[in-house]
Amino acid sequence: METLLRTIERRTVHEAVAEALRKAIYLGELPGGTRLNQDEIAAKFGVSRIPVREALRQLEAEGLIQIIPHRGAVVSTLSPEELRELYEIRITLESLAVRRAIPNVTRQTIQELERLLAEMEKVEDPLVWLDLNREFHNALYVPSGLKRLCNLIDTLRRNTERYLRIYVGPLKRIPLARREHRKIVEAYRRRDTESAVKALEEHLSNTLEGLLRFFQEVQETR
Repeated sequence: METLLRTIERRTVHEAVAEALRKAIYLGELPGGTRLNQDEIAAKFGVSRIPVREALRQLEAEGLIQIIPHRGAVVSTLSPEELRELYEIRITLESLAVRRAIPNVTRQTIQELERLLAEMEKVEDPLVWLDLNREFHNALYVPSGLKRLCNLIDTLRRNTERYLRIYVGPLKRIPLARREHRKIVEAYRRRDTESAVKALEEHLSNTLEGLLRFFQEVQETR
């Protein structure tokens, strides 16, 4: 029993460390290429190296860091090619989630989507808007009942979202995204699977192309 309790306690600690590091990566406080020193992280959180090592392994599985031999853990940086690949995977998986969700859409589903749209239209802070955006997309896929698929989608979205958190302001994507979200919800309201999938694919494709253009503009100004 004591061994089990220690395992549960350690797991809780490593999850807390992983969440803190994950948040710092999303907010750009730990940009791509940043080296993560286990001893420094352990000292900062007042824990041993064991939960830190477990936290880093978890973040590596999510694609947020790389563990490089003889160098240690480094925050990963996505190239334009990798970003495109992630979005192509997202489009495939999220389209599947929409197809499986539409037959299970209820009045409560539509009400929740409408509530989130209303909140997003009132928000001016891009970072707050992105938090609501994540809730909105989760609400689209939950009716599918496919928990593993939804978790996988969320992991992929979080990996790409850190770039949106940096670029969403300069991209000026929010007004267009609001219109794209509205099209998806209207298709959900009609239980129109093909229209919903098409609207979602256009939404993700437009976001990707905006990010890639911004990447190119940043490189050209350097």
